[in-house]
Amino acid sequence: MGLKKAVYDNELLRLQTELVKLQEWTRAEGARLVVVFEGRDAAGKGGTIKRVAEHLNPRVARIAALPKPTERERTQWYFQRYVEHLPAAGEIVLFDRSWYNRAGVERVMGFCTAAEHQLFLRQCPAFERMLVEEGILLRKYWFSVSDAVQEERFRSRAEDPLRRWKLSPMDLESLTRWEAYSRAKDEMFVHTDTVDAPWYVVESDDKRSARLNMIAHLLASVPYEDVALPPLPLPPRPPSTGYERPSRELQTVVPDHAATLGKP
Repeated sequence: MGLKKAVYDNELLRLQTELVKLQEWTRAEGARLVVVFEGRDAAGKGGTIKRVAEHLNPRVARIAALPKPTERERTQWYFQRYVEHLPAAGEIVLFDRSWYNRAGVERVMGFCTAAEHQLFLRQCPAFERMLVEEGILLRKYWFSVSDAVQEERFRSRAEDPLRRWKLSPMDLESLTRWEAYSRAKDEMFVHTDTVDAPWYVVESDDKRSARLNMIAHLLASVPYEDVALPPLPLPPRPPSTGYERPSRELQTVVPDHAATLGKP
């Protein structure tokens, strides 16, 4: 049985408060933090990213969710388009999928050649080692979901008009290629679960627990400290100089839709 909503909400709020402290420490120290979110479709990555970023300053913490590469990007070094999204001092970047596309969907769906895949597996550990040696804090999370729960979430999305957009033909294809994705993930872990940049697996059949576990681990893995913020006293409002607001009749006002709710 999953966490009760009240317990989940209270702990999520506490962790999100700590994330704001982490943000202020990152900014004050000029740190650079990269968090990679990977996993199967419907494993809960998007919902977790949303909760991580919910109360953070988008000028400090931004989400990088890259579309498929352009024709020009296809001719670049594979990692090149990801490098430009890495953080500068005082920034946090949350990768909603990342360079690991090549080890997963591209490998399984045949969007890259076998040689390109093998080159990625050789270069990726060196690429990530360079990031770490540069001083970037790199955290990689793999969201693991069972086949039964994934199918259940797909069915739920298909029946929900607010979430149906989340289902793509690629998502549906993953149902019939479960074992192929499993083998690709296992091979990826063999090459990229390194001392410099280890993978952290998040069991995500229970979304609430997965979110709390991932955020708590991230916070525990970064040596952030409370940053003393200067007080922000509100200045006194100056006395009126005689300003009068123009008549509302001169403006186009949005109709009061809310006032019509609950009326017979």
